[in-house]
Amino acid sequence: MISLIIDGIKVEVPENTTVLQAARKANIKIPTLCYLEGINAIGACRMCLVEMIEGGRGLQASCVLPAANGMVVSTKSKAVQDARKVNLELILSNHDKRCLSCVRNRNCELQKICEELGVEDVSYEGASVDRPLDMMSPSIVRDPNKCILCRRCVAVCNNVQKVGAVGATQRGFKTIVEPVFGKSLNDVLCINCGQCITACPVGALYEKSEIDNVWAALGDKSKYVVVQTAPAVRFGLGEEFGIPSGNSVTGKMATALHRIGFDKVFDTDFAADLTIMEEGTELLSRINNGGKLPMITSCSPGWIKYCELFFPDFLDNLSTCKSPHEMEGALIKSYYAQKMGIDPKSIYVVSIMPCTAKKFEKEREELVNDGLPNVDAVLTTRELARMIKQSNIDFANLPEEDFDRMLGESTGAAVIFGATGGVMEAALRTVADILTGEDLKDIDYKAVRGIEGVKEATVSVAGMDLNVAVANGTGNAKKLLEAVRAGEKNYHFIEIMGCPGGCVTGGGQPIVSSQDRMNFDPKVLRAKATYAEDANMQKRKSHKNAEVQQLYKEFLGEPNGHKSHELLHTHYHQRPKYK
Repeated sequence: MISLIIDGIKVEVPENTTVLQAARKANIKIPTLCYLEGINAIGACRMCLVEMIEGGRGLQASCVLPAANGMVVSTKSKAVQDARKVNLELILSNHDKRCLSCVRNRNCELQKICEELGVEDVSYEGASVDRPLDMMSPSIVRDPNKCILCRRCVAVCNNVQKVGAVGATQRGFKTIVEPVFGKSLNDVLCINCGQCITACPVGALYEKSEIDNVWAALGDKSKYVVVQTAPAVRFGLGEEFGIPSGNSVTGKMATALHRIGFDKVFDTDFAADLTIMEEGTELLSRINNGGKLPMITSCSPGWIKYCELFFPDFLDNLSTCKSPHEMEGALIKSYYAQKMGIDPKSIYVVSIMPCTAKKFEKEREELVNDGLPNVDAVLTTRELARMIKQSNIDFANLPEEDFDRMLGESTGAAVIFGATGGVMEAALRTVADILTGEDLKDIDYKAVRGIEGVKEATVSVAGMDLNVAVANGTGNAKKLLEAVRAGEKNYHFIEIMGCPGGCVTGGGQPIVSSQDRMNFDPKVLRAKATYAEDANMQKRKSHKNAEVQQLYKEFLGEPNGHKSHELLHTHYHQRPKYK
């Protein structure tokens, strides 16, 4: 431990602690912009300046300043406050300040820091460059006029996801963060995961909105508009309405969707249970019949695109199952339409997802049946929050309603799909019952839980040892797959989710500021809520879902049967890295 003085307060911290971290321990807040806990610490914005009172070192960026024994620091001296204001005004000097029309209005870190430092006017007026928006990606819009060059998006894309779709180009006043050679995000190796959006402190990156399309569909009397919500959405949506992170708002969400005016409100958790039936059966078939192993999950479209770009030699290892919301969309336009006597061509399916890559996924030509796309529109959790606000719904005080039946029942196994390790655990619960022929009671596979980048376990079921692994974030997937490729690791089953922490912290989830991330980890809180909801459910195994059982009995026949493959399975292909 080392001891230092910050603003007259003695603070003891472990070695290798920065002054910024030491200050947080003493409940002393230092403003930041470019800093992002565990992702970016480069001292570029100079907002976290502190003054070294002794030693003649003057002003230093606290996010990269190691704490040392005997150090005396001021975070609020006149020199510090003046320097921060000057730096902030310089950042604002060429920033697009049309705040009211910005997607991050009232949730912008730059806006907030201006309020905290009392900066209302800009003394310096820099050269204004009106750069065109990059809107070619189906998932992400890039607005270089809002960019403050903090490089948080660069850090998460390069260092966490190991994709490298963006970087700083040119020099001096001409510096810009963009894809290589000024290309669009749509023309480079972007996997559409949206982690750059959740890292961005301003409105320089945001999802490509489909809200207007959904409102138009709701207003079209010739359309039957059905909405479905992913497992992770219910554990993040409340944050947009002042409900603390780590709270489930399942019932309120269903109520809000009914009030918005959707004809039916279904739960994608139903299709998550269905995915386990198909995927678990597929795994057992591969093991028993000499199929390609390890089998790798396929419900994360960001991961799928990453595999197609960087690891095409593993494409045959991927489960052929569509992702749950695509499965549900296919069933809504076939099974449900048939049962209700509705023309599938009039059905408009809206998916509420924690994921920006789902916007890319819905446009894949493979995800079409009978000439109709399985899903017509994808809204992120943030977009749903905007629709609720546009509808003047008092979300926090809503009563709780249930999802509509036929494609709305789910089990605890489906709920945990949103957390890293959840798909693996859900599959093991069903596979174990199938192999033993029993209704096992010990179903909490805690070895695959947690937010570690890579988790491994050997699960013994009915005399069979299943070697499994779980990776979250494509950077961790890269490490895992390289070990498998080199013959260093051997598994039967691998779960990979494209986003760190899984879908609960997907690119479409509510954005948590850098200051809040220093106080709590949204991955941990949202996952904790996920497992709590699972534990409280009466049914916790996918094969216990009565609606899924009825679906097979009336329509599909059997898991991995002909009808299932026709509607619920797909294929993948290698993609060129550049267009």
